[in-house]
Amino acid sequence: MGLLEGKNALVFGLANDKSIAWGIIQAFLREGANIGISYAGEIMEKRVKPLAEKINCQWVEECDVTKDDQIEAVVKKAEKHFGKIDILVHSIAYAGRDELSKPYSQTSREGFRVAMDISVFSFVALTNAFLPIMNDGGSILCLTYGSGAVKVAPHYNVMGVAKAALESSTRYLAYDLGPRKIRVNAISAGAIRTLAAAGVGGFRDMYKHFADKSPMRENVTIDDVGDAAVFLASDLSKRITGEILYVDSGFNIMGVQMVEKEGE
Repeated sequence: MGLLEGKNALVFGLANDKSIAWGIIQAFLREGANIGISYAGEIMEKRVKPLAEKINCQWVEECDVTKDDQIEAVVKKAEKHFGKIDILVHSIAYAGRDELSKPYSQTSREGFRVAMDISVFSFVALTNAFLPIMNDGGSILCLTYGSGAVKVAPHYNVMGVAKAALESSTRYLAYDLGPRKIRVNAISAGAIRTLAAAGVGGFRDMYKHFADKSPMRENVTIDDVGDAAVFLASDLSKRITGEILYVDSGFNIMGVQMVEKEGE
């Protein structure tokens, strides 16, 4: 019997089979969870629908998390299909390419707003919307990058600030939901070659740097993150909430982090 046997889990933010969300979905399936998948926009639909069919997922819904009416609609659809849910995963982040290529001091007002709305407020909005149909003792997870949230990761810019706000939101939501024994935690993954990572300047060098400088001398995979997500979603973590779990081969403990190349 799997660790998540019979639990209903919704995963928001699947983009393709390289996504961290896909690693989490695969791990959840292995442990017996019933999966629901949400994606953003028609472009993603072409990539996500075949993956959903591959695992025989019966609940696949589009949701623009910047629109409250779409969030409300997707909650109603989830309630109709699952009744109640036990696990909610937020694997959503976005910042404009310009905001990730210019110095942080040149971040535009609109770019800042968009990054915060999609990467941070959507976590709060989804949590609040799904609470009425979430079982007590449930688990809510989001994905962060702690090395860019509490330290400076060159080129990460406004996304680093957004991740700092996301981690803070994790703690405040954990406080709010504690009386219902609903845990809220974040996973800070190391450098992984995802669609989102491709938009960060210097990511190729960052990826190599992780493998060279982490104590375990290797990068992490979406499967590694999936295994950590199973732990946080299962009853094994029933007294853990408001935490940031690093899955990065120990990179975050090192005193020497990213170093920019000359001329960058």
